[in-house]
Amino acid sequence: MANPKSEILQQLKRDILTLVLKPGSILSETALSERFEISRTPLRDVLKQLELENYIDVYPKKGNLVSYIDLDSVEQIIYLRSTLEKELIKDLALQMPLKGTLELNRIVALQEQVMDRDDAHEAFLELDDAFHHTLFTLTGREFLWNLIQQCNVHYIRYRRLHLLKRDKLEALLQEHRRLLDCIEHRDLDSVDRLVMQHLRGDIHAKYLQENFAEYIQS
Repeated sequence: MANPKSEILQQLKRDILTLVLKPGSILSETALSERFEISRTPLRDVLKQLELENYIDVYPKKGNLVSYIDLDSVEQIIYLRSTLEKELIKDLALQMPLKGTLELNRIVALQEQVMDRDDAHEAFLELDDAFHHTLFTLTGREFLWNLIQQCNVHYIRYRRLHLLKRDKLEALLQEHRRLLDCIEHRDLDSVDRLVMQHLRGDIHAKYLQENFAEYIQS
């Protein structure tokens, strides 16, 4: 039997990560109770879990607010991922199973296909996750991927906002191709530079501050 609290928790997480519920939005217990047809007591359990996982912040007078994007948390995740993925890609360059090359190329081909869709940024983001998840899976490091996903709420929203730019999608697609070239041609010398560019290229950009300052934690 489905667990209503679990389903509501996952739905609210999706709404927050996809920016349906924007940073700073108030989560009214009354409105949520009516929306999900659930009483206040189990709903408060859901909100408590969202707070524990940094999806929301609770303020004494304001109530439950969707958390603002914490750029310090984003930087920490980027540092962790870039450190790990440099080594993953080097490992794959030395020993890549054939099915791995085929899978990564398949994902990149799909990314190119979705570029002109109305929902290009959402479809591209899903495939971007698939590309990087595959790097972890092929090297037997899926545990580390899952661990990163548990503290990813700020980074996912940061990425989603950057992917609203068409030129960003094109840049990421080209970077994935270059990373594949490094793997296929065993070009270990280029890996560090490319991974740094791919994962850390936006961290000092002014794009978020200029366009989404109201979403950023001050």
